Amino acid sequence: MDGQSRFPRQRTSSGDAYRSGPAQGPVVGAGTALPGASAPGCALHRRLHLTLDPADLVAVGAVRHRLRTALSHWGVPELSDTAELLSSELVTNALQHTTKGAVFDAVLGSDSRLRVEVQDGASRLPGRRREPDTEYATSGRGLLLVEALADSWGVQLRGDGKITWFELALP
Repeated sequence: MDGQSRFPRQRTSSGDAYRSGPAQGPVVGAGTALPGASAPGCALHRRLHLTLDPADLVAVGAVRHRLRTALSHWGVPELSDTAELLSSELVTNALQHTTKGAVFDAVLGSDSRLRVEVQDGASRLPGRRREPDTEYATSGRGLLLVEALADSWGVQLRGDGKITWFELALP
């Protein structure tokens, strides 16, 4: 890590492969805190950080449960349904399509904007299915859900893989 907090941040450098929604400026900070610890105005104290083992698809349910619990504790349970669904999609993609596991981070900013990032070890960009039988496929629609439900989302390539992220604002 570069010594700066990764949350909330959108990059405008050429490292962004995909991006949607309005750009936000970087927030500089250091350190982490346990989920639910509170300090007024400090997004780093409303952070959930989980490390997931390779191919551990059972962990997707644990991510959803811990995220719902954290959002309730942080006072924004109304974000839970959408955040759980989109997080499940990103985590499942990372665990199914890579061999190195994943790192899940969710941070609620002081503006009550939730940012979720899933880092994996693959540098291959995610993509939509383009096959003719896509209409009948049982998978391959995750990014369509992310695109439809997130306020903004994107993929950032890194030297050690990529980060796929989305943001949700309070309704």
